[in-house]
Amino acid sequence: MSDSSVAAAMSIEARCVRLQDKAADVAAITPVLERLPLSRRGPSEVLIEVKAAAVNPSDVKAATGLMPYAVFPRTPGRDFAGRVIDGPAEWLGRDVFGSSGDLGIRRDGTHATHLVVEADALVEKPGSVSWEEAAGIGVPFVTATEGLRRAALAAGETLVIMGINGKVGQAAAQIASWRGARVIGVVRKAEPYAGHATAPVEIIDSSSTDVAAKVRELTGGKGADVVFNTVGDPYFKAANQCLALRGRQILIAAVHRIVEFDILAFYRGQHTYVGIDTLAFSSIATGEVLRSLGDGFAGGHLKPFPIVDGAIYPLGQAQAAYRAVAGSSRDRVIIKPD
Repeated sequence: MSDSSVAAAMSIEARCVRLQDKAADVAAITPVLERLPLSRRGPSEVLIEVKAAAVNPSDVKAATGLMPYAVFPRTPGRDFAGRVIDGPAEWLGRDVFGSSGDLGIRRDGTHATHLVVEADALVEKPGSVSWEEAAGIGVPFVTATEGLRRAALAAGETLVIMGINGKVGQAAAQIASWRGARVIGVVRKAEPYAGHATAPVEIIDSSSTDVAAKVRELTGGKGADVVFNTVGDPYFKAANQCLALRGRQILIAAVHRIVEFDILAFYRGQHTYVGIDTLAFSSIATGEVLRSLGDGFAGGHLKPFPIVDGAIYPLGQAQAAYRAVAGSSRDRVIIKPD
């Protein structure tokens, strides 16, 4: 594409949620709606009409200053689904979805009527998946996929998921069962597994059971090949005690940063810790991860999270959406431009 054709790219006035500055706490987050001119800046970018966008915990944390590299003012939002209205000819008119570690954090994001992003970040939306469902796939599935990849989970191995009914936990269970691993889930109170999986998922209630002892019992004394700890330090000790020889613990979150660490048990067990931070992923890198799941969604092995009507908010109610996520809503919260 020539420079002149880039200069002639479509320009629109987008309605965007804007955060002007860091908020002291969740209650102080006061998003406003603004109209901003938007157009793609180069031949490798596309302009998308956003149909739906998810709200992630990281969106709220960034708004309250827990991510010092977040820029202000900005439009939040990492996950999106929409239709390409300007860009390379092969993408025009296509329905797409995607996610990013930098959208909504270091650059303007998805909580808007329109979005500019790199074409290489796009994933084609399956026709069987709604706009809202597609928007909800991003961060949880990217986090789960990268964690399992880095931990090298193999078919036939046992995966224990701490916090299995969270969205990352549910995504990890789907991916692991699809790829032939055995899945054991840990919950904090008596409840069944809430998600989709292609094989039975065994559940341990941590409020009434010694988790590590139960994992040993279920695995004939061996322990787990991989523990996906979606909660962090509250389960850190139990996760370590669950690990088999050469077991791997995946960590994606923390309530408190400092934990007691048994160095002797660590090196004698030949264990490995895997830290995952998808905020370090560019939009393009995130698109690559999501495309690797295409066969799973196309074949029905993977399914998007169900979206309930009460968890869908218009742009003008972004504040309520952020508060719902901050309040640990179990629903996948979606913003839908009106």
